[in-house]
Formats: sequence, structure tokens, C-alpha cells
Amino acid sequence: MRIVCLSDTHGHHRTLSVPDGDLLVHAGDLTNTGSPDELADVLGWFARLPHRHKVFIAGNHDWLFEVEPAAAVRLVPPGIHYLQDSGCVIEGLKVWGSPVQPTFLDYAFNRRRGADIDRHWAKIPAGTDVLVTHGPPHGKRDLVGGTEHAGCEMLRRRVLEVQPGLHVFGHLHEGHGVDLLGSTLLVNAAICNDYGRPVNAPIAVNITISPT
Repeated sequence: MRIVCLSDTHGHHRTLSVPDGDLLVHAGDLTNTGSPDELADVLGWFARLPHRHKVFIAGNHDWLFEVEPAAAVRLVPPGIHYLQDSGCVIEGLKVWGSPVQPTFLDYAFNRRRGADIDRHWAKIPAGTDVLVTHGPPHGKRDLVGGTEHAGCEMLRRRVLEVQPGLHVFGHLHEGHGVDLLGSTLLVNAAICNDYGRPVNAPIAVNITISPT
């Protein structure tokens, strides 16, 4: 299956050239402020893309999904899967998504490191094939300022336990790119750089996962 990965578009979605694929995944921060108008615009664009399967999670800028979740969900067009500590099955692939990240300034979906955030990661089911989170696991594509690893330690532990075939995330823009954690392919799909400019291209991966 060809999976096209996006994250952290921050309202710059119309500048993108999105590759063809079977499954389109957006790992959050679709907007800058999470307003209803911003969300309606980006989700309308998302819906019109030709990929036959589409999944997204919210990010720390997508406030409406945390403060007025019912109103936010009403903006999601039919045929698009919004995941919030939840999953779906696409052509036999088990996809799970969560928007939370370790506390980062005063943004949406902040959770304290340790037990507070780990209760979210504990919900990731065994047998997950594609994991979508907003932030990265600790030590992988998670540098801030070129030196500090700001990813989540508890998420790293859970990824190593579950061993999904693919883990898509963003949030820490300078980590854009591909890596491995154990047997899991990691994709930091952040489109914007640290200055908010959409300088990175979407990342498309071809993966073969045997559904269990």
C-alpha cells in the first residue's frame, strides 16, 4: 500500500503538491488557531484530494477538537476518518491515532510526561499496523534547536512494545524525515519548518504489512 504522509501544514495546504497514493495520513496541526473557518477550509481541501482512504488527527494548534470536540467533528466530511485515541481498519490495516503530546507551552492536547500521557499510549492496541501521533518518540526525529531531544519517552517505549509497521508524526518541525525504531518505519512528515514556511514535501512510503 502506498501511504502519503503529511503533518504541520498550518494553513499552507493549498501550496502543496500531494503525491498519489492509496492512504493519505495527516498527523495534525492542519491549522494555525483551530478556528471553525480554518478547519472547514483545510478539511474541504483534504476531502477533495483523490486518495481513496484518508485519516487525520488533530495537533496542538487545532484547538477546536479539544475545546469543542462535537463542533469540530461536525466539520469532518464523510469518508474521512478522524482519530482521537481511536482506530479504524483500512483494507485490513489497523490504524490508530492520538493527538496528545508532552506539555508544550500552552497548547491543545498537552499532557504531562509520565503517567498522565502514558495512559493514552496504553490504549494503542497490540497488532496496530499504522500509528499516527502528533509528536515523535524520544530520540527519533525529535530535535529542538539542533541539540535537545523533545520527543516522548513513554511513546518510544510503547512503539517498541507494539512494533507497528509505520509510525507517522510531526510537531517538531526540524525533525522532518525518515528513520527506524526497532522494526518500525518512522516518518516525521512536518511540512513547515521552524519559521512556519512550507518548505518540506509530503513523504510517500510503500509498505507491505500482513494484517493480523
